Amino acid sequence: MIDFDSVFKKGRGVGEDGLFLKLARTALSVSRFGIVVSKKVSAKAVERNRKRRLLKEAIRAYAPELKKGVDAVIVVQPTFGAQNLAETKAIVEKLFRRASLFA
Repeated sequence: MIDFDSVFKKGRGVGEDGLFLKLARTALSVSRFGIVVSKKVSAKAVERNRKRRLLKEAIRAYAPELKKGVDAVIVVQPTFGAQNLAETKAIVEKLFRRASLFA
């Protein structure tokens, strides 16, 4: 289970196209991700859950290429406008490159 509080307190952050990524190094041999989609993004749970599912799938696609030992929290902002998986993956890739997460 990812410790959101410690990531927000100790982690560094980068942003890209409506996504904000906070990450902190850990001693674990795996990387863990959390996703936060607040009601400010959409009042409808259906839309928030769709954004969360798209992000989970995009993260899963890049997981084998990522560095190990990182706890990361992706915060979706109201300006995030990706409507399909291809757009989401492109934004997530840019975000991971800015954060130097690729091994």
